[in-house]
Amino acid sequence: MTERTGRLLAVGDIHGCYAQLVELMERVAPSADDRLVFLGDYIDRGPQSRRVIDYLIALQERLPRTVCLRGNHEQMLLDALTGDIDAVGLFLFNGGTATVSSYGGDLDRLPEEHLEFLRNLPLYHEEDDFIFVHAGLRPGLSLAEQDEHDLLWVRQEFLHSDHDWGKTVVHGHTPRPGVEFRDNRIGIDTGAVFAARGGTVPEGYGVLTCCDVRTHELWQV
Repeated sequence: MTERTGRLLAVGDIHGCYAQLVELMERVAPSADDRLVFLGDYIDRGPQSRRVIDYLIALQERLPRTVCLRGNHEQMLLDALTGDIDAVGLFLFNGGTATVSSYGGDLDRLPEEHLEFLRNLPLYHEEDDFIFVHAGLRPGLSLAEQDEHDLLWVRQEFLHSDHDWGKTVVHGHTPRPGVEFRDNRIGIDTGAVFAARGGTVPEGYGVLTCCDVRTHELWQV
């Protein structure tokens, strides 16, 4: 088998920021040889969740090496679709009203193609030297031992740990004023949705980031 020479790219939390996503991909210009990994949280808070999902589905069809991971916001939507009242409340409280609006005010209007996309989102993706996951990993546990909730929600325990998982963990979930390069992890959620909300955006936030995790080259919109 011929070894692929493409880039290994990761994209941070999108949160309905469709225009930024499109412009970012135009700048990155991914090819069929690239591995492109989206780290989850495509929906909620921002204005165009439905268009983001449409775009990602089409991108996977055009570039089959594209991987879209599950974020905690996709999980909250899936839980809400079960009809559980607490799950519905949690989803709406965490920005789900913007997603509902993007589907015309009714989640029953979610196309079957979108439901299938959401249900099939994996929790993590591995490459030779990297583990891609939405939130992070719990220190002291191997990847195989991780709890699904932690993969989607873990924060401080992971961010403040120097635990070595044998591979660099690439994650989003926790917005930071710039990409974080650490010995054991790369954090690339730079709070794109902050710009979509209007008002004053804290310095370093409000951009959508793509990172070549091997070379640390960055593209931001």
